[in-house]
Amino acid sequence: MAEDSLETDGPRSSMPDELHHPHSKYSQWKFKLFRVRSMEKAPLPSETLPKPPGAPNSNFDDVGFPGSAGSVMKLCLGGKSKENVDSPCRRVDLKLQEMDTHMNHLRCLCRLCGMVLRKFKGPVHEVHGDLDESSRGALRRMGCKVTSWPEVILKVFKVDVAEDAESIHPLSFCHRCWMTAIRGGGVCSFSRTRVPEWKPHSSICPLCFPRKPSFQRRGRKRRKAVPRAQSLVKRTKWDHLDSTATGERRVLRPGGDHPHGPVVRAWRKPSTHKEQWVKNITNCQKDHFSTRLISEKLPVDFLFSITCLVCGHLLSDPVQSPCGHLFCRSCIMKYNHILGPHCPGCNLPCAPTDLITPAKPFLAVLHSLPLLCPRDGCGEKVRLDSFKVHFLSHDLEEQDTNQESSQKHFDNYLLINKGGRPRQHLLSLTRRAQKHRLKDLKNQVKLFADKEEGGDMKSVCLTLFLLALRSGNEHRQADELEAIMQGRGYGLHPAVCLAIRVNTFLSCSQYHKMYRTVKATSGRQIFQPLHTLRAAEKELLPGFHLFEWQPALKNVSASCNVGIINGLSGWASTVDDSPADTVTRRFRYDVALVSALKDLEEDIMEGLRECGMEDSTCTSGFSVMIKESCDGMGDVSEKHGGGPPVPEKAVRFSFTVMSVSVLADGEEEAVTIFTEPKPNSELSCKPLCLTFVDESDHETLTSILGPIVAERNAMKESRLILSMGGLPRFFRFHFRGTGYDEKMVRELEGLEASGSTYICTLCDSSRAEASHNMVLHSITRSHEENLERYEIWRTNPFSESVEELRDRVKGVSAKPFMETQPTLDALHCDIGNATEFYKIFQDEIGEVFQKVNPTREERRSWRAALDKQLRKKMNLKPVMRMNGNYARKLMTLEAVEVVCELVPSEERREALGELMRLYLQMKPVWRATCPAKECPDQLCRYSFNSQRFADLLSSAFKYRYNGKITNYLHKTLAHVPEIIERDGSIGAWASEGNESANKLFRRFRKMNARQSKAFELEDVLKHHWLYTSKYLQKYMEAHKNSAKALQATIDPVEIQEDEEMSLDVIDF
Repeated sequence: MAEDSLETDGPRSSMPDELHHPHSKYSQWKFKLFRVRSMEKAPLPSETLPKPPGAPNSNFDDVGFPGSAGSVMKLCLGGKSKENVDSPCRRVDLKLQEMDTHMNHLRCLCRLCGMVLRKFKGPVHEVHGDLDESSRGALRRMGCKVTSWPEVILKVFKVDVAEDAESIHPLSFCHRCWMTAIRGGGVCSFSRTRVPEWKPHSSICPLCFPRKPSFQRRGRKRRKAVPRAQSLVKRTKWDHLDSTATGERRVLRPGGDHPHGPVVRAWRKPSTHKEQWVKNITNCQKDHFSTRLISEKLPVDFLFSITCLVCGHLLSDPVQSPCGHLFCRSCIMKYNHILGPHCPGCNLPCAPTDLITPAKPFLAVLHSLPLLCPRDGCGEKVRLDSFKVHFLSHDLEEQDTNQESSQKHFDNYLLINKGGRPRQHLLSLTRRAQKHRLKDLKNQVKLFADKEEGGDMKSVCLTLFLLALRSGNEHRQADELEAIMQGRGYGLHPAVCLAIRVNTFLSCSQYHKMYRTVKATSGRQIFQPLHTLRAAEKELLPGFHLFEWQPALKNVSASCNVGIINGLSGWASTVDDSPADTVTRRFRYDVALVSALKDLEEDIMEGLRECGMEDSTCTSGFSVMIKESCDGMGDVSEKHGGGPPVPEKAVRFSFTVMSVSVLADGEEEAVTIFTEPKPNSELSCKPLCLTFVDESDHETLTSILGPIVAERNAMKESRLILSMGGLPRFFRFHFRGTGYDEKMVRELEGLEASGSTYICTLCDSSRAEASHNMVLHSITRSHEENLERYEIWRTNPFSESVEELRDRVKGVSAKPFMETQPTLDALHCDIGNATEFYKIFQDEIGEVFQKVNPTREERRSWRAALDKQLRKKMNLKPVMRMNGNYARKLMTLEAVEVVCELVPSEERREALGELMRLYLQMKPVWRATCPAKECPDQLCRYSFNSQRFADLLSSAFKYRYNGKITNYLHKTLAHVPEIIERDGSIGAWASEGNESANKLFRRFRKMNARQSKAFELEDVLKHHWLYTSKYLQKYMEAHKNSAKALQATIDPVEIQEDEEMSLDVIDF
């Protein structure tokens, strides 16, 4: 009943019965969609009403169902064919006929890319269908749980196909779009598929009425395309879009005009094409003769028979194709190599192996052609086969100096009768025959490689192949070859994969997931598996290279393959034999130095070549300067789980190879062949020991660093024998412990804390003496003197009181266990001086010079006002503890001007500005890597500026520096010139590289989060060492812009084809 009411109440109630389809539901939406107006027209006088379905002559049985062989045309015409209806007495509904044609066109296209379905191999998939078993399984393995294609298409291509209409949108998509959806895991797309905009059928429909502007513009009659030779004229991008391709390369074009307007292309004559062929392919203008040299007027057909169809010149070393056309051998080889194996004359298949030598009668006629000599004043007619001899005779007569070049230039003019079987193509020969033919070329390449490239014949051959591909415009294959040569792109080098993993802080599981995802989406193994990376790690970590010490190191094993060891292996038992409550891991010092030198092997050998030293003579006399750094990293605890947060302190000991010099035999001065360009970078500071310990724990720190000190002292008295550049070479090491802050120096040298009366670690001055005389001091402390004073402190040989004994030993209260270089740390000097200036700013805001004892509340208000002003004017947020970045921004003239706005007195403003100007003139001297080159003027004026600075502190700021001075201000004013005169630099020997690596420790710890702290510390130490490897840094520098190459590797579809994918014209 429902169906009856539906049919009687709808708009089709007046429709003839023969047009009612048994599937009423399908018919309802089908006719609503088409909006058939022909059914509402009254029949013509000559027409008769259709018979009811029960009539004996009814054609109801001929009507096909939708989806069967019957089409919409049959359905709407009541089962009658077009021949039966299309008569003078019948009218054909053109609207239905156009719609049927339009839908037939849509069935041949892909819904997502607009390309023809038959272009791509593989099955066709329904847009509104459910996922098949293979697709569902592939997506489930990648974490996608959808069950229908509309959901996948919405996520991958961002297109909602749920509301698609059959008369507007295609109902299928191609296999390439299916591969794109599967590669993206059902959630994203790795290709640039541009989904076209489908429009309803209209009178200007690009599918049914394709626009051919080229024919309409010129008014020429359309003709069927015939097979022809490919044109060499390169078309522009818009020509590709406007023209209609033939065969399988036709695509759809959207309706509307081109956004850039019509492109008018000039009609090229055949002669223009020939010139393009000669210019772009054969390049034989200087090698082959022109037909203009023929002295007699010959028939056109005869000239055509002796002319090369490729270059248009006279035949040189002619060959004949199976179809009977003639070419120059070199021209047809180049033509086939670029445009494919087919004949340029008739477009039939013509491989290089099919070419034969023409018949001898033809060659005789060709050789007897009379040519006119092009030399001025000659004009003699010469046969083609003797033209070379004639031309060389001119050279002999004129005694030309370039006879050799002329002979080489006209080698191709002499026609050689080789005889025997025709010459086969190189690729058709056996491997032995190929070697025989290329023997001379191989020897020449080998000689060139030995002379110019150090015997690297493989690189020379690959470069030749790359240049040949570039010259032939085969840029895609050339890009792939170049990616393989550089170790990126297709099958990345293990070192590249290792560098990517270390520099992006990927854990093992994260890298393995990326490796599997890329392999599944691209179908190729681009990244290397983890076991390959572990094999590459072994060559870069300490313990891989062989070496020898002469003489052997005392109390140190002679084994070379020593990796990460327990830092407590040299632990000495305490009185109560309590175990050490710490975890430490380290490399053996000598093994780590060997690995660092092998990492610098390329730079050292390059330095020898730049200095003009012979590689074989420089085997001894190498001196290596090492900078040592040690500092605490503060609280590095990981807040996991519940409970109160427990502070976890850590200490790192690291070293930097500052320079390598060599003293050649017979020379008096050493030559520096390597200097670290960035001595204060975390990339050059190599970790040696990591330990969970508080840097103020003197006993534990002494026990942990004791074995390192023993190895260091043993290496000072020996020399290293290491293979470098294929030869054994001798190295001696010089150590400078300069990368320590004030606190660490006092720990290592056994001095009292920084708040002691003896404020300086370089001289014996007390705080009162340093404030009274701020400039005139010299370096007096040394490691040996501190050891002697400790013995006096321990034994008290003169039976003195504590105060008298302290005054005698000058603040030495513990045993010094590591030698440090008496110097100034530039980084902590900046931070310490900035902290002092920050306090001066507060005192000037509160005018402390007029007050005696300000209260704590007043000082808090001054600090709050200063922080508010700095944050408002300079965007400097307050910090709990002074750091390097805050210090750099605070110690500027701009910051002083901002602070002076809060200082009420004009006199105090001038004094504060003068103090900052003097400081900024002195600062470059201790911050520069080489002050003699970078700031010679400030270096010359340093003593004068420091004296003025000290006078200003003693006069205008006497309220603060009356009988006291800070440690770093004292070192800045008193000891900088002496240190620079001795070492040449202060900034290059700073601890900035070790401090910058603190953030790396936290990142590597998150990257290698493991249950055991011992294994966790091993992973952090290993990956931090790899992070500082020069070998991996060079790979990262070479491949830092390989994101596009990686994307092109993942997506194998041609980018140009995807960019030009649009709705273009197609012939059905």
